Amino acid sequence: MLNTAIKAARRGAAVINRASFDLDRVSVTEKQHNDFVTDVDQAAEAAIIEVLLKAYPDHAIFAEESGVTGTVNDESEYVWIIDPLDGTTNFMHGFPQYAISIALQQKGVVTQAVVYDPVHNDLFTATKGAGAYLNEKRIRVNKLDRISGALLASGYKPGSPAAIAEFAKMFTLMAERSHGIRRAGSAALDLAYVACGHLDGYYEKNLKPWDIAAGALLVTEAGGIAGEFNGESNYMNTGHIIAGSPKIFGQMVGLLAEFA
Repeated sequence: MLNTAIKAARRGAAVINRASFDLDRVSVTEKQHNDFVTDVDQAAEAAIIEVLLKAYPDHAIFAEESGVTGTVNDESEYVWIIDPLDGTTNFMHGFPQYAISIALQQKGVVTQAVVYDPVHNDLFTATKGAGAYLNEKRIRVNKLDRISGALLASGYKPGSPAAIAEFAKMFTLMAERSHGIRRAGSAALDLAYVACGHLDGYYEKNLKPWDIAAGALLVTEAGGIAGEFNGESNYMNTGHIIAGSPKIFGQMVGLLAEFA
């Protein structure tokens, strides 16, 4: 199943890479304010789903743009959770920070994960209970134990003025307590970077399951923790997530609990 997900991710990446050479021809639709979908998202998703359903025609699909035959609460034994282009705005501008995210949920538990960065040809994979890998090399979260030295990442989804104010308050608080914060625009890659130690922690609210399903498994299989702002584990349903090495995770929860 992991090999099939990798094959699907590479098929989707071929669509994205072809389009990246001529961004002026990409068709863009605004789903809501500052939330875009392109014909490339849709074509990449179709290519990914085709590979998955050819191998597993009875599996359910929970995907961002088109294929919704299941949800994270689906009773189907197998549900594929897909984001064909996490970082669409970056892609539209030629900013090289976007990825394909594919996760397999089995009886309510995410068991397989692929995050593929087509720009840098970086393939992050994880199987529950078998560790996390970057380009077939085992990865682990950093061993840093103090948030004052941590490089963190966050993100923001379009929302109300109150949501903007909350994000700004959280950003200020964490910037003051950490070594720095990056807002690169791809939740899947931010989580993958926590898993391999490029980042020490990540937090964001109001995400969708396809943004975080694969990345969260990467983090936990790399020895880290993923949870809600109150430390609980229901982030797939709430969309609010903190991820990091165990000590950094604990310190982030302590700082961000008031925003739970």
